[in-house]
Amino acid sequence: MKKTIKLAVVAALALGTTSAFATNGSNLIGLGAEARGMGGVGIGMAHGAESGLANGALITSVESTEISFGGTIFMPKVSNENTLWDGVNPPFTSSEDSAANMSVIPEVSIASKVTDNFYMGVGMWGTAGMGVDYRDANSIMSGGAQMQMVTNLQLMQFGVPLAYKTSGLSLSITPVLQYGSLDINYEHPGQPNGLGGYIINPGTNYGTGVAQDLKFGYNLGASYEISGVTIGAVYKSQIDMEYEGVMSKTVNAFSTTGTYANDVLSTPAEMGIGASYTFSGNTIAIDYKRIKWSDAKGYQDFEWEDQNVLALGYQYATSDWAARVGYNYSKSPISEQTVVNPGTDVPNSAGLQPGTVNTFNLLGFPGIVESHITVGGTYNVSKQTSVDLAYAYAPEVTNTYKNFAAQDITTKHSQSSVSAQVNFKF
Repeated sequence: MKKTIKLAVVAALALGTTSAFATNGSNLIGLGAEARGMGGVGIGMAHGAESGLANGALITSVESTEISFGGTIFMPKVSNENTLWDGVNPPFTSSEDSAANMSVIPEVSIASKVTDNFYMGVGMWGTAGMGVDYRDANSIMSGGAQMQMVTNLQLMQFGVPLAYKTSGLSLSITPVLQYGSLDINYEHPGQPNGLGGYIINPGTNYGTGVAQDLKFGYNLGASYEISGVTIGAVYKSQIDMEYEGVMSKTVNAFSTTGTYANDVLSTPAEMGIGASYTFSGNTIAIDYKRIKWSDAKGYQDFEWEDQNVLALGYQYATSDWAARVGYNYSKSPISEQTVVNPGTDVPNSAGLQPGTVNTFNLLGFPGIVESHITVGGTYNVSKQTSVDLAYAYAPEVTNTYKNFAAQDITTKHSQSSVSAQVNFKF
């Protein structure tokens, strides 16, 4: 067990993690190739060691010891069209594609049966992220309206699921250590000029630099299995990550609150239930979870709303292979904030408008995709070794809001990803 833990740590660090849009707001729809191939279901359906973070109670499905190495190549496609206006000269519009179009998200999971009733695991997972890159776009003074925005949020969790099983009931607790990194840079256009536009400040760059943090959290899980039916429930605690010098400056520039006293960007709490039914090689599964963005510090300032996430999955499995399909839906946590009298109303200490929230959400943190279609499969190389593959696609979503100058800002966002995983049983 000690050797496999060391292998997990080395493998996850070697893979690293970069910013990625993670479909349910900034969270991945599922962790691991099996779950991602079934629309992200994992609360009420066991996926072996891969279940360690989705619902730790389900690691009780392993027969002895199981280890999974895998990752996801995530390929978001984001473009933005924005119009700026100084209130005097004609408005100017520019369109750009974000250069942050590929990320690698790692996962390493281990689960082991210690006694007939006690199971434990360990794992490192890339769980969430977000990022755009318009650094090569024209500056404002050269006719660019993307403000050379660059954002990069990375989240990775290290967890130790501990599960107890008696008859068909399993209960778990998973202590979690979360690593986070956040970088936000942009070219600020200036302040309201009282004419409905903004004073242009050429060359004013508000780079914050990269900030990192480590914080603890926990997950609670439960499952009950009887006659091919598995029911599960999970709660994940909110984790308050502090990014010194990043969030306070960003909120002051783009939020209507303008009074943010610290640098916290929280990973939101989650709660969910799920169920699956297996018969004659067929498994159907459904998950429901609620992501509490409205209570998460930082996201509150950008008016993010709670998400209700529904995931549906189907699997057909034989002794040699398995095939999977799935669907995941959650309404975007971002909605348009009403802009009133742009450039003249001053609702906060920085003199900024609700349109600044719209601008940052669509330009810097556009987690707006909603539907996800997935397929996947497994090939059993031997009794001890198997390979999982999954593909997920999120169709393009287009949102148009009013920015801080009461002009249109439009973002288009679609996603595709490929996940692969190798599993070993001992």
